[in-house]
Amino acid sequence: MKEFMTAAAMHKQYDEGVSAFRRTIANPAMRQKFNQDVDEFMRQCALGVWQSDGGGVTPTHVEYYNGIYCRGNLTPSALYWELCTAVSEYPGFQPPDFFRKMREYDQAYHQDTARRFVDLMTLMLLLFAAADGALSDREAGFVNACADALTSLCDRDGLPGEKARLDAEDFVTRKNGEKPAADPAPQAGAPSAVDASGHEVPPRENLDDLLAELDGLCGLKKVKEDVRSLINLVKVRRLRQEQGLPVPPLSLHLVFMGNPGTGKTTVARLLARVYHAIGVLSKGQLVEVDRSGLVAGFVGQTAIKTGEVIQKALGGVLFIDEAYALVNQENANDFGKEAIEVLLKGMEDHRDDLIVIVAGYTELMGRFISSNPGLESRFNKYFFFEDYDGEQLMEIFRSMCVKNGYTLAEAAQTYAADAFRDMYKERDENFGNARDVRNVFERTVARQANRVAALDAPTREQLMELTISDLRGEEEQENTEQQADKQSPEDEAAENSSEENLD
Repeated sequence: MKEFMTAAAMHKQYDEGVSAFRRTIANPAMRQKFNQDVDEFMRQCALGVWQSDGGGVTPTHVEYYNGIYCRGNLTPSALYWELCTAVSEYPGFQPPDFFRKMREYDQAYHQDTARRFVDLMTLMLLLFAAADGALSDREAGFVNACADALTSLCDRDGLPGEKARLDAEDFVTRKNGEKPAADPAPQAGAPSAVDASGHEVPPRENLDDLLAELDGLCGLKKVKEDVRSLINLVKVRRLRQEQGLPVPPLSLHLVFMGNPGTGKTTVARLLARVYHAIGVLSKGQLVEVDRSGLVAGFVGQTAIKTGEVIQKALGGVLFIDEAYALVNQENANDFGKEAIEVLLKGMEDHRDDLIVIVAGYTELMGRFISSNPGLESRFNKYFFFEDYDGEQLMEIFRSMCVKNGYTLAEAAQTYAADAFRDMYKERDENFGNARDVRNVFERTVARQANRVAALDAPTREQLMELTISDLRGEEEQENTEQQADKQSPEDEAAENSSEENLD
């Protein structure tokens, strides 16, 4: 006697199997494409299985067909006569489009996503064949032919072999929420893959290398600690998900507070790459804008402009500098309000593949966040960037010299260190931190170029060396020399007296 599996039991096993596989897809865009198309592909395969059997369509087949869907996707509602027609007109097996993208991804990152999908498809087709309680030879032949067709494509592409084949009986009896081991991170330096939209996806970088780059930044001790803490939070959260443990809601949107030139943009760019390395973001690019990049001058254009920026930032980080400028306290009808509303909607619609960082002066950013309840709920992590002190400013200047192939004379090093200490002590609201250091460096290099250009056949050392005169400028040097030449009345009288005595 045949033992029939109920349509509800089939649906449960289908949903668990497909959902478990989907969670192992590392690339978010490819994962989304898979989720959109897998049900329709599997339903087409079911038509082929039942056509190959030749036993005709029963009401059980209709229930099975309408049970082929994952949670969150639309439930089919085919009628008996519709399914009969679809089975009789089944056009033949065709690999799905997402399978091609899986192979491209596997080639780029040396993974076995495509081969594991062949296993999934085989198990699902065997599941569909159970609609009449038995697996016929013709059904088995169809299933094997479909699996061989996909496997041959993997072999043709030279894809690596699968890590392990899941046993069918064990696979279909797994409990809800259990998840296979996640794919390892792609190798650093691997060629770019292609996402579901056909756009190039940069390879993931090595996390340890990125953290070393973070540690190499001057100062920012507290920011570095906050970044590492955030990374650990994300990593542990993902581990809990893999073990089926509950995870609290987590917002990765950030507020960077501090004066200009304190490294906010640099850290934001590095964070985007870190998030990409650990799989939080699909691309890891940084898109930097300010008010002018979001707000237009006419009604209706701001929403379009802001929407375009959000689309450009998908898969990475949208960095909004001087974000407080979007809030005009004096004009309630300012278009900046519209930009904020579009931004908040974009953050909600793309919360799985977009991170927004807003930055600006500490006091003004506090007012900006409190101006809108939506901002307060989404931005609950704050990074504070302190001003660089004199020693750190000197370290930044020295690193600029080394990076650009310049050396500092010993006297010039002492002069520069004193100058940067004074710059820090005398700082005001216009203090630019590293930006001021860069201005000093650029002026120094320009003065050195004028000085060296006047030399006949300058040596390599002369082309590289920066002197005190280069640092403080010829005008300052002349003022210093003139000051040294000036004598007090007492000194001048003493000198005249000496001359008279000599006479």
